[in-house]
Amino acid sequence: MTPIHRTARIHSRNAVIAAALCWAGFAIVAWLVLTGRSATIDRAGLLFWRAGAALEPRGGAFLLEMVRDLTALGGVLLRNLVALGAAAALLFMACRREAMLLALTVACGWLVEWGIKIAVGRPRPEIVPHLTEAGGASFPSGHSFNAAVVYIAIALAFAALSRRGGVRAAIIGGALILSLSIAWSRVWLGVHWPSDAMAGWLGGAGWAFAGHALLRRPSDMAADSETAQRLDPAS
Repeated sequence: MTPIHRTARIHSRNAVIAAALCWAGFAIVAWLVLTGRSATIDRAGLLFWRAGAALEPRGGAFLLEMVRDLTALGGVLLRNLVALGAAAALLFMACRREAMLLALTVACGWLVEWGIKIAVGRPRPEIVPHLTEAGGASFPSGHSFNAAVVYIAIALAFAALSRRGGVRAAIIGGALILSLSIAWSRVWLGVHWPSDAMAGWLGGAGWAFAGHALLRRPSDMAADSETAQRLDPAS
């Protein structure tokens, strides 16, 4: 299959700027958490979505099911299935560079999030009942971080296949909204402080943009090497 033209890749400089802004926001939130300055906002933000003496979630059972479905999109199984499906689609369209870049960004992003969790080790909130199962450290939110990495990286890969600026903006904007919604769901369900979710989203978005710029050359080299081996199996 003839590869689709890739004339619309986001310029590395723009991706680095977006990544720097996101990571600056992450650093501010992390500083607020580590110095205890986020406690008041965290408590108010968590209690805002609860009502009554029993701290029941606002919106009733119907909204609860919707939010659980939404948060599942950031879970390990579904987000990785979506990433694998997106990579397979890119390979089917002969976009090996985009597929390789997506795979590297997602894999390295998981390692970045895992390292930060270990370094901070913040416990999960206990002031409201948890409405879904959650384990491990609380900062940053893994759902928020990895959902931002996966969905924004996918959006960047597919946006590069269109020459129309409006289409590219719509694809990337949709990924931003979806990943932000997943981050909000973690707070609504009571398993993360608001600062956990915001830091997770900022860090994940920052890594998605950083990976798009920093991992482009390694992904291109890997794709070229694979293509060369396929053309010359004896080499």
